[in-house]
Amino acid sequence: MTASHSDSLVVLFGATAGAYGAKLGSDERELILLVWQVVDLPSKKVGALHKSLVKADNLDLSDQCREVTGLTAEGLGKAEPLDQVLQQFSQLVSSDLKVLGRSSYTLCSDGQLLIRQVLHPEASKKNFLLSDCFYSFYDLRKEFHTCYPNSAAVKDQTIKTMAEYLSLGTDETEEDFGVWQVKTMVAIIFGMLSESCNHIFTEPETVKCKYETGACSKSETVDSETVIRARGLPWQSSDQDIARFFKGLNIAKGGVALCLNAQGRRNGEALVRFVNSEQRDLALERHKHHMGSRYIEVYKATGEEFLKIAGGTSNEVAQFLSKENQVIIRMRGLPFTATQEDVLGFLGPECPVTGGKEGLLFVKYPDGRPTGDAFVLFSCEEYAQNALKKHKEILGKRYIELFRSTAAEVQQVLNRYMSTPLIPTLPTPIIPVIPPPYTIATGSIRDCVRLRGLPYTAGIDDILEFMGDATGDIKPHGVHMVLNQQGRPSGDAFIQMKSADKAFMVAQKCHKKMMKDRYVEVFQCSGEEMNFVLMGGTLNRSGLSPPPCLSPPTYAAFQTAAVIPAEAAALYQPQALLPATRSPQASTAAPPAVTYYPAQAAQLYMNYTAYYPSPPVSPTTVGYIAAPPGAVAAAATATHSPILPQPGALVRMQGLPYNTGMKEILSFFQGYQYAPDDYNGLIQLSDQARSVLQAPKEWVCL
Repeated sequence: MTASHSDSLVVLFGATAGAYGAKLGSDERELILLVWQVVDLPSKKVGALHKSLVKADNLDLSDQCREVTGLTAEGLGKAEPLDQVLQQFSQLVSSDLKVLGRSSYTLCSDGQLLIRQVLHPEASKKNFLLSDCFYSFYDLRKEFHTCYPNSAAVKDQTIKTMAEYLSLGTDETEEDFGVWQVKTMVAIIFGMLSESCNHIFTEPETVKCKYETGACSKSETVDSETVIRARGLPWQSSDQDIARFFKGLNIAKGGVALCLNAQGRRNGEALVRFVNSEQRDLALERHKHHMGSRYIEVYKATGEEFLKIAGGTSNEVAQFLSKENQVIIRMRGLPFTATQEDVLGFLGPECPVTGGKEGLLFVKYPDGRPTGDAFVLFSCEEYAQNALKKHKEILGKRYIELFRSTAAEVQQVLNRYMSTPLIPTLPTPIIPVIPPPYTIATGSIRDCVRLRGLPYTAGIDDILEFMGDATGDIKPHGVHMVLNQQGRPSGDAFIQMKSADKAFMVAQKCHKKMMKDRYVEVFQCSGEEMNFVLMGGTLNRSGLSPPPCLSPPTYAAFQTAAVIPAEAAALYQPQALLPATRSPQASTAAPPAVTYYPAQAAQLYMNYTAYYPSPPVSPTTVGYIAAPPGAVAAAATATHSPILPQPGALVRMQGLPYNTGMKEILSFFQGYQYAPDDYNGLIQLSDQARSVLQAPKEWVCL
């Protein structure tokens, strides 16, 4: 019933139980009203105007909806559900077309929200298919701007502004809601068809009916204005589930990239690439929409982030993913001796692999050793479902896990394993990055304020704007945003003011003031209380609770910061280091020392903090930078404390049996020289293991 160029349009207008206008569909509310009319373009004739109420599952109408539409829950309760209304829509349109002597038509709506943000998402959630006519439509605003280039921008157009531009004398109050809109849209279309314009409707908007899988190369250019990050996804979500969440929007081919954590498992996030920035902007309006019972957060992302996750360079992977529209299954936990024949035999004849052995991709380390992972291609959903039924069945002596996967996940897993060094070495020694030379305040003077309940998207600039005129009373480097152990904002921040009076005035003025869509609580506090919270303690109505890593008698540990030798400090810019904050008695007696990450007592449980201005590293990571070799040498001459040797002196062993002991490790390195004394103070050893390492021998010969 559709065509790229049609002689008939069906002008369509709708409303939901919630937001109206530019926010239509942003609140996930259901459709409650449809109004439409058939327009024959060559003859400029119209069919009957139809208005149909739609019964929603939730009849709790918003105040705006009741005011604008005049509808009530009682009236909607007698209406038909959406699927039946759409069936009536198709029947009535066909009947009107027959009267006009036409057979094909294309929808025409006021903007894209009704089709993309309301009808498609709601149909997807209610598990019924829309007819083909809803996958192609004309955006009246775009067509109007094409016809009248001097009119307002597309995003600023409304039915009323378009009618005013054409000087159409219509009165909105004379008609029922929806009826006036459709009649006015028809009048606008006739104005565009006049001899002065002679507009032709030729290029309709399209909605992709299916997500297309595909590979992405690191050499591609990805526009950052087309990428979003979705967070909070169920761990078992596939690319098709994510495409369904964004139903109605056009995702680029291979544009869903599921993110993995350090262990190679999905972390509940995905990067999604859309065909253009307009589609991306519509996707951002689905922030906190629901996938099942979980709400999904949607944020802007960059093209670089997408390529880092989805991009690949391996020819083997490119060839594997060259077969398009295949269902990808990931197998995990395969025996290291498993062959292609073993995997094909495990899957069996009920789920044939596309291309046989060519449809299998084993994941290996750079030296060719298998990782126990493999990816399998299936030509249809039925075969993939049969394969998933074998989840946790036995192959050899191991059970095998099977999951849905994506092309981006194939690239990500291969990139991760292929970039793993054969003998990982300890990174260069690192020195804490703490903003300087402004020490975090201590003491009982209440010259600080605590902000609680910040939006998670709030940054330093938002806090400064929130503070208003009081920004000038903030101490330099006095804004401390508290991040949680995952490196994400916790909703708290501390601000050091120039005096207790200034802190009191800010707390009085800004308490429960709105920031974005949340009110923020502002409390006056002392530097000591702030310090405890930044170190991992809690501050609540019941009082101050110390950080979990320190017992109450050791509160004095908060007063001492790590000391960097003068020779090493000279190699850094001033903003990288923090001078020692010691008591007068301790400053003369304590020898200088170099602190390395992680410091066992002071940092394992502390809250991570981003400072203003931010330190020269990402605020979502622990604030450390690598020390240059000269700093290590200078530190070695200035202290008797043990320090790490140069890179390459330590090796990390992975894949050890759980019952491995010190004797087995020493036997493994038989014939290699080592220097045990260098590690005495750094490695936590039992007395027996230490005695073995400290034995007077130069070569290990067991």
